[in-house]
Amino acid sequence: MTRLIRYVLLTISILSMLFATGGHHVAYAVDQIAQPSLALQELIHETLARNPELVAARKQWEAATNRIAQARSLEDPNLSVQLWNFPQSFNVTQTQNSIFSLSQSFPFPGKLALKGDIASRSAEMTEQALRAKEREVVARLKQTYYDLFLAHKAIQIHHEQINLLKQFFETANAKFRAGKGAQVDVLKAQVELTVLHEKLPVLEQRQQTAQAMLNTLLDRDPRFPLASPQPPHEERFDLDHEDLYRVATTARPELKAAELALQRNEQTRALAERQYYPDFNVAFQRFQNFQANDGFGAYMAMSIPFSPWTKPKYDAAVQEAAASSAAARANLHTLENMTRFQIRDLLAKVRASWEVAVLYRTTVLPQAEQGVEAARVGYQAGKSNFLDLLDADRTWRGFQLEYYRTLVERANRLAELEQVIGADLNGSS
Repeated sequence: MTRLIRYVLLTISILSMLFATGGHHVAYAVDQIAQPSLALQELIHETLARNPELVAARKQWEAATNRIAQARSLEDPNLSVQLWNFPQSFNVTQTQNSIFSLSQSFPFPGKLALKGDIASRSAEMTEQALRAKEREVVARLKQTYYDLFLAHKAIQIHHEQINLLKQFFETANAKFRAGKGAQVDVLKAQVELTVLHEKLPVLEQRQQTAQAMLNTLLDRDPRFPLASPQPPHEERFDLDHEDLYRVATTARPELKAAELALQRNEQTRALAERQYYPDFNVAFQRFQNFQANDGFGAYMAMSIPFSPWTKPKYDAAVQEAAASSAAARANLHTLENMTRFQIRDLLAKVRASWEVAVLYRTTVLPQAEQGVEAARVGYQAGKSNFLDLLDADRTWRGFQLEYYRTLVERANRLAELEQVIGADLNGSS
């Protein structure tokens, strides 16, 4: 009698837990159906418009473009007044001679144009830095988006596992009541449910972290609710290394910026060589003489940059510019080599992930599902034990999660590949 009471209490406890779990799963499923899926392209457009990092980069580009006109402009003209034979009474009206002069400095022809070109190249480099930041932020957005998808999928698989375990419990309970099963199987089901409940807060925390990061990239409150993301694409990726590198040579912002840096340094070198030529200062003057005729005058002054005590300064500037050009050329070559490596590395990872995902989808998952069904039938027929059934279920759910994790890994590597080549891959990610 005591054993029967103990069994009834245990059964009520387990059923209460299962019904609570099932209710949670139903609520979760309803929530998933009620909310529309989260469209990636809409998030990309919103991020490009609102992300604070990109807003700052655009303002930096705007500031750089406004330096071009400054670099191409002449220095301010000078207005000077000279008073000669100034009387001791400091009466200006009795000054014997006054000279009013308006002067303007003119650099040697070509210097201002070179300064403007250097500023223009710098502005274009800032624009490419903006484009590179856009590619970086979009890549981070896609990776976070698919991390959120994986978090949602992990919770979904977790609830499906709880529901299946509920069926296992019902089977074990029915066998036990019929005297064909052991009470230990019912206890194992209870332990397994407890373990699953312990894992749920960790899965929910990962989902909340991914959601908060995605909202941060969108410049939203981290607590802003988001729907479930769409799954990543699984199409075969057929572009080869040379195709991708050709795209990168024309589209990657970092490569464009390195080419512009080389052009800017070459123009800086040309400007340094132009410093050997003199600058000029031209003035127009008006003379006012006390008790004498007034008159006009003019003068022109010229700098002497080729003097023995100033020429070494310009020689050093030319050598500095030449060294900077050589460094820029080497940096460009290094970036080209790194681009080739990154493309080859990421392409290999994308293809490997795709092959693993196809293997999971076509072979591993169907076999694992068949294993669960075989274990269920064997347990019902008394040919296998309850532990075999639990192991088969764990294996199947683990393979399901690994399949989606592989898809997300492939999507993340494709996002990195898009960042490397500086262009989208036609929805392959």
